[in-house]
Amino acid sequence: MRAQTGDNVGIGGFIITGTAAKHLLLRAIGPSLAQAGVPNVLADPVLELHGPTGFTTITNNDWRDDPAQEAAILATGIPPTNNLESAIDVSLNPGSYTAIVRGRNNGIGVGLIEVYDLSQAVSAKLGNISTRAFVSTGNDIVIAGFLLGGNSGADLVIVRGIGPSLSALGVANVMANPTLELRDGNGAVLRASNDWQEDPAQAAVLTAAGLAPTNQLESGIAAILSPGAYTALLSGVDNGIGVGLVEVYDRGAP
Repeated sequence: MRAQTGDNVGIGGFIITGTAAKHLLLRAIGPSLAQAGVPNVLADPVLELHGPTGFTTITNNDWRDDPAQEAAILATGIPPTNNLESAIDVSLNPGSYTAIVRGRNNGIGVGLIEVYDLSQAVSAKLGNISTRAFVSTGNDIVIAGFLLGGNSGADLVIVRGIGPSLSALGVANVMANPTLELRDGNGAVLRASNDWQEDPAQAAVLTAAGLAPTNQLESGIAAILSPGAYTALLSGVDNGIGVGLVEVYDRGAP
């Protein structure tokens, strides 16, 4: 996503469900994206982790700032590859959390928020991940990648592209008409959605799951997916721009 300033910073939300604490690694990536051919990267990302009431906000600028955190991050085997990038190693109880990525000294650019589950065997899981950011065009649409792994069976996954209904939450400059694509690890389009009610069968699954968008112009996809890598792309109809939200829900075995 393109991390800007003010209300248009990058926001990654996630929900831990279950009964046990979960060991996670959060990363805010910027400079190293240039090696993957991404233009206009975020030069120096700063990461903030916010949680439920009573949770103390955790902030990290450069992932090697704190020797104890540096050691823990190195032990995961997936530290950031650039010293200016950010990371937080943490164990979290079930609940809703928000990771905010902004540029140091109000820098702007394309950045990446990542959440890694390092304790898949415990009685908890990442039931939802989401990304809210300013959705532009071309390389600056919002791209949400996720890995469905661990188990041998398929899961029902629901992906939503939200825009107009964000206005009711006080969000300004929302995307008027989002459109959504779900792609597999090879980049092939598995399913696309403009308005979530266009496909009656898809609409029925979204409604039954209690995840039907509240605005008919918003997008929704329900798919039974095998373990693997997937990508959800959020953009605007007719190159529309604005603040949008892409959400991924793991509903478990179908």
